[in-house]
Amino acid sequence: MSHDHTRDHGDSGHHRGDEHGHDHQHGTDDALDFAVLTISTSRSTEDDESGPVARERIEDAGHAVTTQDVIGDDADAIRSAVDSLQGEVDVIVTTGGTGLTDDDVTVEAIGPLLAPEIPGVGEYFRRLSHEQVGTAAMLTRATAGIAGETAVYVFPGSPDAIQLGVEDVLLPEVGHVVGLARR
Repeated sequence: MSHDHTRDHGDSGHHRGDEHGHDHQHGTDDALDFAVLTISTSRSTEDDESGPVARERIEDAGHAVTTQDVIGDDADAIRSAVDSLQGEVDVIVTTGGTGLTDDDVTVEAIGPLLAPEIPGVGEYFRRLSHEQVGTAAMLTRATAGIAGETAVYVFPGSPDAIQLGVEDVLLPEVGHVVGLARR
């Protein structure tokens, strides 16, 4: 069996000119509107540490955070919040609820809304996390996907994890993901 290895897609996911002459670069360089949702029963807007880290990194990159909230570890409340933000913002970032305890329901709440899911986001996050926390990185269920025309990123709740997720995973490709979501 032969395979066509002539197309170079590089690491960015941007590839130009397939065998049909199509241009596949669908990114946007526009400033985007974000929602940041901290998922936690033990935190409030006053003592949330991770949401402000996400907001600062997003705004430093030239984007706007138009919604920031803290939501309890309740699957219906999480799903409702994400559902109501679809189409209102370009990107939803959640922090918290990705672990393995009974309270960690973010992935179960948001997962059914993601079509398609982007498993590479979680894989890449775990790879980078391994450099910081070793094998404990395998315990996170970070993920991402597209809900309607909105990109959704689900990251762990620690300030270090959300900083890594936003800076090194989300921001480098978010314009590309949003461009694809809008197609």
